Amino acid sequence: MIRAERIGGEPAAPTPQVRALLAVPLGERLALRHVRLSCGGAVLSEAWNWYVPARLPASMNAVLDGSDTPFGTVIAPLGFTRQRLASQRGAAAGCPPGTVLSHRAVLRLPDGRPVSLVTECYTRANLRATRRAAN
Repeated sequence: MIRAERIGGEPAAPTPQVRALLAVPLGERLALRHVRLSCGGAVLSEAWNWYVPARLPASMNAVLDGSDTPFGTVIAPLGFTRQRLASQRGAAAGCPPGTVLSHRAVLRLPDGRPVSLVTECYTRANLRATRRAAN
């Protein structure tokens, strides 16, 4: 089972670019979930997830605020799609050392509205898991 362990720290303010990608005007609340995703003790990735709480049901916001369930798992019942914005080998800006692959994507609701902007920094542990599964 994959867990999303919250990473504390000073809350960041969304940039104008984040607001534009999420189609959220100044003044509308955005939330940030910064987590380390792990499975069986291995850290698989670190992720920053800006999202629009007003576009989610209250029950989903409650789970996001109070659990270690990954964001995608929580909102999966909404039938979101993923629009990849960037993908690169190695660490993108802001990713921790040891990142082997970085992704940036917008998650969209079925009506096309963006609900989340996610930056994912994948670790080498993903490669080991893939090798074990292939053997």
